[in-house]
Amino acid sequence: MFTNECLNVNEQGHLTIGGCDTVELANEFGTPLYVMDEATIRNTCRKYKESFEKYYNGNGMPLYASKALSCKEIYRIVNDEGFGIDVVSGGELYTALSANFPPEKIHFHGNNKTFEELNMAIDAHIGVIVVDNMTELNMLNQLSKEKNIRTNISLRIKPGVDAHTHQFVQTGQIDSKFGFALETGEAFYAVKLALQCENLVLKELHCHIGSQIFELSPFTLAAEILMNFIIKIKNECNFLVHSLNLGGGFGIHYTDNDTPKPYDYFMREVSAVVNKMAEENGIPVPYIHIEPGRSIVGESGITLYTVGCVKDIKNVRTYVSIDGGMFDNIRYALYQAEYTVLNASKASSKPDTTVTVAGKCCETGDLIQENVNVADPQPGEILAVLSTGAYNYSMSSNYNRNLRPAIVMIKDGKPRIIVKRESLEDLIRNDI
Repeated sequence: MFTNECLNVNEQGHLTIGGCDTVELANEFGTPLYVMDEATIRNTCRKYKESFEKYYNGNGMPLYASKALSCKEIYRIVNDEGFGIDVVSGGELYTALSANFPPEKIHFHGNNKTFEELNMAIDAHIGVIVVDNMTELNMLNQLSKEKNIRTNISLRIKPGVDAHTHQFVQTGQIDSKFGFALETGEAFYAVKLALQCENLVLKELHCHIGSQIFELSPFTLAAEILMNFIIKIKNECNFLVHSLNLGGGFGIHYTDNDTPKPYDYFMREVSAVVNKMAEENGIPVPYIHIEPGRSIVGESGITLYTVGCVKDIKNVRTYVSIDGGMFDNIRYALYQAEYTVLNASKASSKPDTTVTVAGKCCETGDLIQENVNVADPQPGEILAVLSTGAYNYSMSSNYNRNLRPAIVMIKDGKPRIIVKRESLEDLIRNDI
């Protein structure tokens, strides 16, 4: 019934996650509620690690792209599984350091890092700062000079690859706010400038072509382009780039329209390109990084809501209003992201009622899904939205002064809170 093994239906007809009854979880912890399964997260991490051993002989390390979900417990879990991490703000960096994540395994991304953020990263002695533009390159070199240190950097390269995904999550084409363009010569100029900066050490080239990608060809093409660039740098600058970061963007299952391939498949095909080009050009295979984020946590999580009113507008539509909305999942309002919705209280029943799931915010566009089939939802029952582990909590807000939900993690059939539900006092904590 479910593509994710952590989900099931029990004898009461209720949806379960990690062996826990979701209706009971809603009663115990309240709703809206994010629920995640730790075993799913760890198993996915291990698949990536195993693929590194299999296809790169262990010559590399996956980095968890923590913008998908940043909290202390996630950092502890991925560190335990042998991952590094990718952070994109001072806040994510601070959270990771607060969880005692090893700074040498941290990569810091972002297209407009502030002076304060760069200072924090340098002072924490993180592994690599991924430089996005000339302004940042010069500022970072000057900061490092003032601190009398040499900072490891990566250069983010736009390979010009169309990822065939939503325009809002395409990042590798020339018209993107991220990185240095290859087509214009900007990337090669950035390399030459970086090599002249006495307080910077060029360790890596990085690219990221987009998110929620199911096709193989964009990944293999990006790998080929970046390997050719490494060869060009060696031939024309007499400098061998040590490491290659091929980004993330692997698609996951949100609805039955999604058909993700096993991550091992992508790793096998991309590694074949990298290994072959290295051998043909007489250079060592670069130390490889990738940055899975959504695929690490996305399918491990669900969101539970309590149904409020059910409003049937005859010959128009039926609105099912829930106690959450765009403040805990804005992705439908932003770009009509598709999700699977089911009645957790009647998970064994036929989904025979077409409804639009509406949030409680004072916005017409505050919808979670439109025209989805669920089992006859009634006030007080629990709705579940699947695959919400990524980009739900991380994009949540206090719009309309709503409270961000708690996150509960399931391990060995036992739930624990890893992020507390906000209180009304939290809302006014910074008010003067």
